[in-house]
Amino acid sequence: MSVLSASDPVPRYARLAQLLRQRIDKGVWKAGEKLPRLEDLMTEFDVARVTVRQAIALLSQEGRVSVSRGRGTLVKQHRPAQRTLILETSLADLAAAYRSDSPSLTLIDERRAELPELESGSGTAAGPYRFLKRVHSRDGEPYCVISIYLREDIFRLAPSRFRRQTVVPVLVDLASVKIHRANQTLRISVADVETANLIGVPLNSAVGEVTRIFYDVRGQILYFAEITYRADYIRFQMNLKV
Repeated sequence: MSVLSASDPVPRYARLAQLLRQRIDKGVWKAGEKLPRLEDLMTEFDVARVTVRQAIALLSQEGRVSVSRGRGTLVKQHRPAQRTLILETSLADLAAAYRSDSPSLTLIDERRAELPELESGSGTAAGPYRFLKRVHSRDGEPYCVISIYLREDIFRLAPSRFRRQTVVPVLVDLASVKIHRANQTLRISVADVETANLIGVPLNSAVGEVTRIFYDVRGQILYFAEITYRADYIRFQMNLKV
């Protein structure tokens, strides 16, 4: 039975490319080595020749492999960007992590807005909010897109800093803002068309999605953020309490 189920909405070639990409990243196929023949990959993954060709073409576009007539498909030297996101268990540690981080920020959208519809039990709105959507990059390479909803009265306390810096440490530094409770969740998803274009990954590539919410003492939301990270750029690490 094929590991690439036909019922999955993500195209087969994209899922196959991800499997091949993982093998390259793990050193199963090292730089300079040949990938297995198309026929062997077709048999192993129970897919058509065109699917294998499309997957390899995707890896070639990414610079992971080179395809040449007579030599086959060779793995290229690839040094993936190293960046670890620690899912901190305290707000202070989260703010400290962001203080040492200075990505390039590209503002995509800014406006007054209402909170998007949230899951039941996620808290109550205390709008209006300032919406900031931007892309974070390092060394010219985008690695995440973030949509932030910050309560408007809080945004007006330091608008210039909120626009130029990562928001969390600025928010924590404001003496007049009291964060009573905070939480964040992580789930694995795939990139839609807009996200794929913004962070430079193929459509339906794996991404990590973090949702972060800060509450005041009344349980009202003062900060809400949705962050989508490139899966090939971020290595998620969670500290365990002992």
